[in-house]
Formats: sequence, structure tokens, C-alpha cells
Amino acid sequence: MIRAVIVMNTQGKPRLTKFYDYMPPEKQQELIRRVFGVLCSRAENVSNFVEADSVFGPDTRLVYKHYATLYFVFVFDSSENELAMLDLIQVLVETLDKCFKNVCELDIVFNYSKLHTILDEIIFGGQVLETSSAEVMKAVEEISRLSLSLCFCWKQPQILSHLSLSPFLVGEVDSMHE
Repeated sequence: MIRAVIVMNTQGKPRLTKFYDYMPPEKQQELIRRVFGVLCSRAENVSNFVEADSVFGPDTRLVYKHYATLYFVFVFDSSENELAMLDLIQVLVETLDKCFKNVCELDIVFNYSKLHTILDEIIFGGQVLETSSAEVMKAVEEISRLSLSLCFCWKQPQILSHLSLSPFLVGEVDSMHE
């Protein structure tokens, strides 16, 4: 199972964190600091695989990839394959590149919800859902199209009344626009 996905810059500022096991925010911050400490102390010519027992507890591994100013980090247990996790980082980065046309740190900062949508299409509940960047992009485009349609309908309450929505929801929308 994947326990966490962390994207941080080379100064250690987290740009995306997703923990699949509950832990209090203070503990998450401490773990992020410790992961950064491990990553920045590693030489460039060493393996991208790290035993993370000292950081996340027994039976935990960490795989990372360094792109430009960002570290993409996956923390997982022994039920996952290290090379598959490295490949999954590649899928995530390729999808982000397709979505943002050569992704950079600012894209991640300013498109936080889209990044979470992409990540949720790849991993959900710590389990890998999709490994094809093209399939993830199709799903993200469909979600974007649906959210635009819903946004348009929300701004046009008369359209909502023609849809087969519950009367409660239509009444709530009508009262909001009065």
C-alpha cells in the first residue's frame, strides 16, 4: 500500500502532501522535514530507493525522483514494487506535463485542486488505480468538462429546475439566487 505522496521543492517546502494513513498534521510536518533531511543529504549518483524504517516505521520504503526544483516522493510498504513506484512517479509527472505543458512548481502551487484530481485518478486510498497517462488525462478532462457544466448550471438556476435533481437541491439553488 502507498502510505504517502509528497511533492516538495528543493528548499523543503511541501507543494503537495497526501497521506493515506491518518496522522495528525504535526506528525505529518515532522515526517516531511525528516524526508527532506534524508533527500538533501543524498548524493546525486546514488539510488532513488531509500529504506524509510527510521522515518515512517518498519516495513516502509521511499522512492523519489528529482525534477528541476521538485522532489516527487512516494512512501510505501513492502507489498508494492519499488520499480513500479518509480514508474508511477513517471506517470504522474508525464500527466502533469500533458496537463500544464511542461509542469513547473508554480503550476502545482496555483492548480492545487487539479493536481489532487490527477493524483486521485492514479492513486486512491493508497491503491494504484491507473498507470496510463492517457487514461488519466481522459478522466481529468471529463471531470473538468463536468465541473464546467455544473458551474454553468449553478449560475443558471432555471436550467437546474429542468434537470432531474432533487427538489431540495433546486430549492436551495433558487433561494441562493433570489
